Amino acid sequence: MLFWRVMPSKKPPKKNSARKKKALRSSNDGQSPWKTRKIGKKECVLGTDPRRVIAILSSLDEAYPNATCELEHANPFQLLVSTILSAQCTDVRVNQVTESLYKKYPKPEAFAYATPSELEQEIRPTGFFRNKTKSVMGASKAIVEEFGGQVPRTMEEILTLPGVARKTANVVLGTAYGIAVGVVVDTHVIRLSRRLDLSRRGEPPKIEQDLMAVIPQSKWIEFSHQLIWHGRRVCVARKPRCVDCNLEPVCYSVDKTMSTHPDSPCLPESYLK
Repeated sequence: MLFWRVMPSKKPPKKNSARKKKALRSSNDGQSPWKTRKIGKKECVLGTDPRRVIAILSSLDEAYPNATCELEHANPFQLLVSTILSAQCTDVRVNQVTESLYKKYPKPEAFAYATPSELEQEIRPTGFFRNKTKSVMGASKAIVEEFGGQVPRTMEEILTLPGVARKTANVVLGTAYGIAVGVVVDTHVIRLSRRLDLSRRGEPPKIEQDLMAVIPQSKWIEFSHQLIWHGRRVCVARKPRCVDCNLEPVCYSVDKTMSTHPDSPCLPESYLK
């Protein structure tokens, strides 16, 4: 007796539609830089669409044309020390401390070979003073013994200094030397990058990479200062002052405290042409 076994026919694999392929190509960890939305008859651009980025940069230029680093310093070395001290501390408090600190320790050599217990008391008001003392003294000693008393001008070299990571390096290179090798990512930049939907990451290095990908390099230094100023003055952590924000029309953050109109993500017509 013969038995016949019927084999199931193989179905051809489904092909992605052109629309799906385009979405896959443009996706960035689930975020499409060309995302748009129709609200009524208006085309609203979202995320990192270049038209929206231009609108954000233009609004920041309008609000903060003279934004700069608010840490008071007379030279690159003082800026380096002040930036190290600014971790988990306000710039106002750091400036209060360094007003007398730089008179007592005028050069890198003074910090490099200081008495740790004395320096700790000098910078105590900035918080985490023991770790900061180690970082300041270690960085100062490296500058004196390895770089001839000068703060390095490259990212690779400045990152070899104890207590110096990319945020501090970008502050010093950008503000003191005008060298744009990255974007300063502090607590304000982290918060605003997410609120403005310029990055959906959580780690500062990844946020910096996202910002460097969508912000023109010629704007990296200025953009960092402007975003920090905006975070301190308007887009504060608790209850952002949206009523005073000129970025409100292009912002659709869930943290918004008010909206001037229901289609607030929409850009002015001039940006949509």
